[in-house]
Amino acid sequence: MTRTDESRTDPFFTELLRIVESEIHEHNCILSKVWYMPLFSDDRKCRRENLDQIIQHMYTETEGKKDGLIIIGKCNPEALRKLNQKYRSVVSVNRNSTNYEVDEVLCDGKKIAGMAVEHLISLGHRNIGYVGSCRNEERYNGYLETLKKHNLDLVPEYVVETDQTEREGFEAMKKLLRAQECPTGIYCANDITAVGMLKYLRRCRNLYFIPSIIASDDIEDAQFTKPMLTTVALPKQEMGRFALYLLLDRMKGGHNGVVRMELEGKLLIRNSCSHVSESFWSDYCI
Repeated sequence: MTRTDESRTDPFFTELLRIVESEIHEHNCILSKVWYMPLFSDDRKCRRENLDQIIQHMYTETEGKKDGLIIIGKCNPEALRKLNQKYRSVVSVNRNSTNYEVDEVLCDGKKIAGMAVEHLISLGHRNIGYVGSCRNEERYNGYLETLKKHNLDLVPEYVVETDQTEREGFEAMKKLLRAQECPTGIYCANDITAVGMLKYLRRCRNLYFIPSIIASDDIEDAQFTKPMLTTVALPKQEMGRFALYLLLDRMKGGHNGVVRMELEGKLLIRNSCSHVSESFWSDYCI
């Protein structure tokens, strides 16, 4: 688990891990260890740390039970290369491609972001913001490409780089609303951050307008926000199932070349986005 630690969880990855665990048990395999290593998704920290030592420590912790490794989440290229050298069989489940370093099940973050921003544009929004990770992040690249495709300006003040947590979403919404000009539509890179943004909007009763918010993941909580969160759903069940399929097939010698399996996201239109001409929603609570 490269995007979360045990004290700060992202429900998307927690749900995905639960699916992977279920698939492992279904195939009569043993999950010997779960590591929470957010270090591996931080390029700057990876440059400072001794990756060889960290990976060797992981390797010795499993006492010989190390036939395969599933990496859930974005992983620094150098860390991924070293993990692939250490473990006999590796598969990545991700929104950012590994560029054929290892087998991977991918739901392309660039396409996910494009789908979300296109929806905002279809509702008449032209001033569109982004909240989430920016550095080496395909969702941010998808946001930028979609703006360019429609000849829309990138306004730096509309971009808030954050850790992807509910608390960070709360603070990001506060920052955007305090600015001289706020985007009318916002693509939030993941659902749990968007939940924090909606919670902040709940406190604001005297706004002259409410921005439309769209995210991606479709975590369970996204169905219980009010208004319900419009999002791009990732096929978590299939991602977990195919990840284990690829891993077991490689372990059995079924394939040798690197395999990329790409799955599509699906736009779920709910109530947190409206046409730009609509100035407010009647109810904001979670």
